[in-house]
Amino acid sequence: MTNHLAGILGIGDTARHARPFARIEDGRSLSYGDVEAQSARFAAALVGLGVRPGDRVAVQVEKSIEALMLYLGCIRAGGVFLPLNTAYTPAELGYFIGDAEPALVVCDPARAAALRPHAQTAGSRLETMGVWAAGGGDHGSIFAHLPEGAAFSDVARGPEDLAAILYTSGTTGQSKGAMLSHENLGSNAAVLAEHWRFTTEDVLIHALPIYHTHGLFVATNTTLVAGSSLLFMQKFDTGAVLTAMGEATALMGVPTFYTRLLGEAGLTPERCRGMRLFVAGSAPLLAETHRQWETRTGHAILERYGMTECSMITSNPYDGARRAGTVGHPLPGVSLKVTHEETGADMARGEIGMIRVKGPNVFRGYWRMPEKTAEELSSDGWFITGDLGMIDDEGYVVIVGRGKDLIISGGFNVYPKEVEGEIDRLPGIVESAVIGVPHPDFGEGVVAVVVPEAEARREQNRVLEPLCERLAKFKQPKRVVFVDALPRNAMGKVQKKDLREAYADLFQPAL
Repeated sequence: MTNHLAGILGIGDTARHARPFARIEDGRSLSYGDVEAQSARFAAALVGLGVRPGDRVAVQVEKSIEALMLYLGCIRAGGVFLPLNTAYTPAELGYFIGDAEPALVVCDPARAAALRPHAQTAGSRLETMGVWAAGGGDHGSIFAHLPEGAAFSDVARGPEDLAAILYTSGTTGQSKGAMLSHENLGSNAAVLAEHWRFTTEDVLIHALPIYHTHGLFVATNTTLVAGSSLLFMQKFDTGAVLTAMGEATALMGVPTFYTRLLGEAGLTPERCRGMRLFVAGSAPLLAETHRQWETRTGHAILERYGMTECSMITSNPYDGARRAGTVGHPLPGVSLKVTHEETGADMARGEIGMIRVKGPNVFRGYWRMPEKTAEELSSDGWFITGDLGMIDDEGYVVIVGRGKDLIISGGFNVYPKEVEGEIDRLPGIVESAVIGVPHPDFGEGVVAVVVPEAEARREQNRVLEPLCERLAKFKQPKRVVFVDALPRNAMGKVQKKDLREAYADLFQPAL
């Protein structure tokens, strides 16, 4: 048995060793042969550090090409890669490390002191990884374990073996670890490379983070499958992206990328002349953004729909109408249906219901949560996404809302219950309701509607400042609204729909 995912990604394909894989902002470049050699060194280092097949490797480091090689090395060593958002605080990371019990935790050198106690409690070894910099800097302890030789025999892993665990916020405040297999990741990358027409001639601008599905699996894995190249950026910068368009062919981004680029005078049809594809996902793209982009550049953004548990599910067509406000059709091999929220019965076209999906991309369940897995993943493979939508007369899928009050801000999932729990524990707070409302830059902005005690001062910073140490920045409310009482129905349930309507224009510019 070979290593299933490494084979699909083309690791070990000597025929393309001379081809360019990535050019980095610091001037370095990697060929596919370098990818083979460097990922082999990381794989050997992981094995030397005690990582065995099926062991988890938890990673919270800044974006770098070395971090990408660590991911590939983990796959080749038979490990289970567990990327963690760099915005997560030590308090949040304590849960992830304790739940996953990784054999190894790799973190930024600056975070080692804060994370070491969590690693020790979980029985995990801790190593550090910094961002390579010419002339010095703390590159991290893991580099001392890289062998000089590049030879490594990949650990055998089959389609059903786990390749990664990605934590997604839970509605109760407890995050869930979505278990993704070699088949889940490999099949999705292969389908996307074909569906979006990626070839060896493509050059993708990679400005996404690599701790979640979009940047790590969609962008990177699709590039590897196709034998394409990356312009690898540590972070999104409008000027750098506009410059890169002169030699690139594709961009994958969240809606925020496109709204910010639209604010640049340098975004012109001439600048985009060599580009063939702009992909948007991870959050809803406003129809107005879609229209403005096409007017300014002559290109229609291709919007798609995915989630942590399923990677990519649908896509607007490469050829044919890319319709604003829709996420296109199910990808080849993926089944999608809309069902009644309570009975599960299939809904007719044009009727709104719960979206369910099935296919080789659907995850294997939640780590150590069999009951939660049984609730959302049926025995015959249908996954209840929690998203509400419909299929129109032409077969396009339209997402109309989300169950469980999920907020997607800047491409990141925010579950209100977690934020509410942190606010409600603050002194002087009676209760809170956290909602998402339209935001011109982030898609949705997080808003906390708070009921304070009668004598408490109604000051926004009294709520926001304590959250800085407890919640990642993307989860923190962008605005706090104080009210005397929350709206409730006859059963006493908070009516968040009413709140979203009341504050829908909170982030809109004044006319």
